[in-house]
Amino acid sequence: MPSTTGAIALTDSFGRQVHDLRISVTDRCNFRCTYCMPQEDVRWLPRAEILTFEEIERVARVFVERFGITSVRVTGGEPTVRAHLPELVARLARLPVELSMTTNGATLDHLALPLKNAGLHRVTVSCDSLRPDRFASITGRDMLPQVLAGLDAALNAGLAPVKVNSVLVRGVNDDEVVDLAAFGRERGVEVRFIEFMPLDGDGQWSLDRVVPAQEIIERVDAVFPVAPVVPEASNGDRANGHLRPSRGPEPADRYRYLDGGGHVGVVASVTRPFCSNCDRVRLTAEGSLRSCLFAVRERDLRAVLRGGGSDDDLAGAIVAEVATKWAGHAIGKVNFVRPARSMSQIGG
Repeated sequence: MPSTTGAIALTDSFGRQVHDLRISVTDRCNFRCTYCMPQEDVRWLPRAEILTFEEIERVARVFVERFGITSVRVTGGEPTVRAHLPELVARLARLPVELSMTTNGATLDHLALPLKNAGLHRVTVSCDSLRPDRFASITGRDMLPQVLAGLDAALNAGLAPVKVNSVLVRGVNDDEVVDLAAFGRERGVEVRFIEFMPLDGDGQWSLDRVVPAQEIIERVDAVFPVAPVVPEASNGDRANGHLRPSRGPEPADRYRYLDGGGHVGVVASVTRPFCSNCDRVRLTAEGSLRSCLFAVRERDLRAVLRGGGSDDDLAGAIVAEVATKWAGHAIGKVNFVRPARSMSQIGG
């Protein structure tokens, strides 16, 4: 296992240290989620432009050995459509990191155990509705039974913890907040509700379609009382009747059910941005480094990889890009600039 002895902190100009690397292994997906990718004229990257397993492993190794990165998450597109994915997981599992994956879960029923055996630690499954017809409308695929089977397979394989991501859109699925929370309690998984972000492929996002985190938690709390999970050495906030934990480096505000029924979370990227504590960067499927999900610029690491660059060159390019990370994304403000890429092209 590579050593991180001598690693230096990878810190941006605002003093935020990077600990988390999100790696998109493909831009392809077997779903067509309305909040994530274009519904028509989808153009995939040519396969020759996608990073190889060896290239992905090399970038991850430099992040770990040079900068002490402690968490790597495999994303897409949909990562399970990348052929021989357990082989890549086995390569990354040799690094001293927590290794996780975000997936739509549709093929996890037969991949969960091989991925676990390859070294994957935990998994997050996307599921935005428990109603088959609505699920099909949101994802473009009538595959809710397969996703639920994949979720069960992940639990049976011993991937832990298993979480569920649910993107809420006003007027689409926001009436399922309590149903999804109840589902998480019954299955023993943590549901994380995510505010709708301006990364949909068709550019239909608007602020009035966002279901605010506070509203989500109040709906859950009315049926299943919760209390904020307070990070160590901080104080929670219930001022003015608002349930809100103090922010740590994780993107989700977490709450515990008072009856001991587990936890629920909410990712408030729009109404309560966590930019000041952000500790992650993203590598796209073709090797571009993004310092923010909403970044409008990227650094081409593939050019370094395929141009004969050394590990020093690769590390230098990483440091240079992280140094450009801005203070925050400014969603909902007049100076917000929407990224040219949709979520599926960036990686979650």
